[in-house]
Amino acid sequence: MPPAGDPDARSFPRTASGYGMVAMTGSPHSAPAPARGERASGSMREPLTLALLALTFLSGMVDAVSYLGLGRVFTANMTGNLVLLGFALAHSGGLPVLAPVISLGAFALGAGIGGQLGTRLRDRHAVHVSAVLTLQAGLISATTILAAAVHVRAGTASGYVVIGTLAAAMGLQTATARRLAVPDLPTTVITQTLTGLAADSRLFGGSGQGTVRRGSALSAMLAGAVVGALLVKGGPVLALASSGGLALLIQFAYLPTARR
Repeated sequence: MPPAGDPDARSFPRTASGYGMVAMTGSPHSAPAPARGERASGSMREPLTLALLALTFLSGMVDAVSYLGLGRVFTANMTGNLVLLGFALAHSGGLPVLAPVISLGAFALGAGIGGQLGTRLRDRHAVHVSAVLTLQAGLISATTILAAAVHVRAGTASGYVVIGTLAAAMGLQTATARRLAVPDLPTTVITQTLTGLAADSRLFGGSGQGTVRRGSALSAMLAGAVVGALLVKGGPVLALASSGGLALLIQFAYLPTARR
């Protein structure tokens, strides 16, 4: 049960399996129900919510690295990639075609692997999250090693490898966040979160429930993008190493609480 007095934890109706994504999307089939033992109330007091906010920050960092350092392509925000691909196909703005295609494909692959892990480990929350975060950190670390070994530039084979690897890591993360089904925290997109923040705000006659959680998600994505952009100025190795280090830090901070 959510802690008494926490309005964010009550912004979604309770279902048989916990606080899921039903209220946000209007469809009970839009996301899998949280597995037994996976806490998805969305309370800002819960370690899982804080971990997903940290992963949202990481998404902002990773997109800054890919967009600013690898040639105007996103590796977390696939909506943006589809739009950029459309521009590129129209030969507008000098945008690349191959980079977003690689990112979209790798993201889908990572999401598929994340979905498979979620199905196989659905009743083992700590093991599930540990496996995902370990794999994600490993993928980001691999891009760091590659960037340290060769000069990674946009439009080169090494650049495409980094794009694909980062996108796979973000797909894995997004599929896992979807499985955990914490309200308003898909970690790589904030369109629905922004919509909920505005539509449910007291300014427009709403209840205001979920405001803190939604505002925190938006702030985390923005802050991650700012930090990532600053790190890119120091070179791709620094930015990628920092992203991988953050993924490991999230794992070490959250897993002790997940095993309780």
